[in-house]
Amino acid sequence: MDSRSISFKKRKISRHRCVACYKMFNRREHLVEHMKIAYHSLHQPRCGVCLKHCKSFESVREHLNVPDHLFKGNCKAIFSKRGCTLCLQVFEEAIALADHKNKCQLSPPRPLGTSTQRNPSRSHTGSRLKAVALDCEMVGGGDDGTIDQCASVCLVDEDENVILSTHVRPLLPVTDYRHEVTGLSEEDLKDGMPLEDVRARVVSILCGGHNDGAGRLLLVGHDLRHDMSCLNLEYPSNLLRDTAKYVPLMKTNLVSQSLRYLTKSYLGYKIQSGKHEPYEDCVSAMRLYKRMRDQEHGCSGKGEGNGLNSWKQSDLEKMKAEELYQNSTSEYRCWCLDRLSNP
Repeated sequence: MDSRSISFKKRKISRHRCVACYKMFNRREHLVEHMKIAYHSLHQPRCGVCLKHCKSFESVREHLNVPDHLFKGNCKAIFSKRGCTLCLQVFEEAIALADHKNKCQLSPPRPLGTSTQRNPSRSHTGSRLKAVALDCEMVGGGDDGTIDQCASVCLVDEDENVILSTHVRPLLPVTDYRHEVTGLSEEDLKDGMPLEDVRARVVSILCGGHNDGAGRLLLVGHDLRHDMSCLNLEYPSNLLRDTAKYVPLMKTNLVSQSLRYLTKSYLGYKIQSGKHEPYEDCVSAMRLYKRMRDQEHGCSGKGEGNGLNSWKQSDLEKMKAEELYQNSTSEYRCWCLDRLSNP
C-alpha cells in the first residue's frame, strides 16, 4: 500500500459527522459552523426510521421518498410498511399502525349552524394556558375591491366549541363580496356587528374578561397577522400560534404552506373545496396546533435561544459532536413546551 492511500485513509477516518443530520465535514471548525446555523435539537422533526433531523416535516417527507439505493439506509422501504403518512410516526407492528391510523386521520368538522356565542373555557388548565383559534373572512373595498375588510369572525376553543361567530359590518362600502370564496352577500352583512364591537368582544375573550389588555389565552390561527390587521388587533407575539409561520409546518425552503394543504397532509381531510367556512378553518388550525403541541420528544430539551452562538469558538471546537448537539437549541419555541409551562 503506497503512502497516498494511507494518507487518504487517515483523512477519511478524521472526518467529522453531525450526529443530528449525518452530514460529514473534513474539519472540526466546519462542523461547529454547521451546528451554529442548523439549530439542531430534540424538537426538530425527525425520520422515524433513522432519526435524521430535518428543518420541517416536509423535509422529512422528502427524505422518506428518496429511493433507498440513493440513501445509505432503508427508510423508504420500512416507512412504506410501518409508517403513518400523516404524522410520520413509525410503528413496530401492523396492528399498532392500523389502530393509530384510525385515530390520526380525522373527519371534517360539521358545518356550523346558526351564529352563536358562548363563554370560553377556563384560561388555564393546571399551569398551562388554554388556546382559542381565530379566523376571519374578508370582502373587498375601494374602487378595485382590493382593500381587505373583515366581514365575518369566528373563535373556537380547544374543544371546538364556538365562542364567537358573527358577521361584521364593514367600515367602507363593499365593492367586491368575493362570493365564490366567502359565500357572503349584501344581505348577510347588513345586520352585522360593527367592527369596533367585534374587536372589543375578541379582546375581552382573549383577556379573560378583564380590561387590562393582558392576554390570558394562546391565539391560534393561520396567517394570524392578516386577520389581526383587519380587526385592528394587537396581541403579544409570545402568545401567537400561527400554523403558517411555525417552522416544522413550513416547506423545505421555509415558505408557508396553505391551510388547505396542511389540513389534508397532517389531518387527513379536505377543506375549502368551495367557499371558505370560518368555523372549518378555525377548527383545522386548532387541530394542527394540538397535533404539534401533543408531540412527545422524549424530554423537554432546551427551549429556543442563542444556543451554540453564546459559546466561544475555541470552546466549541474542543467539544465532541455529541456535546455540540446537547448544547444546541432550537431557533423557534416548540409548541410541545406549551404542555409544560406558560410561554
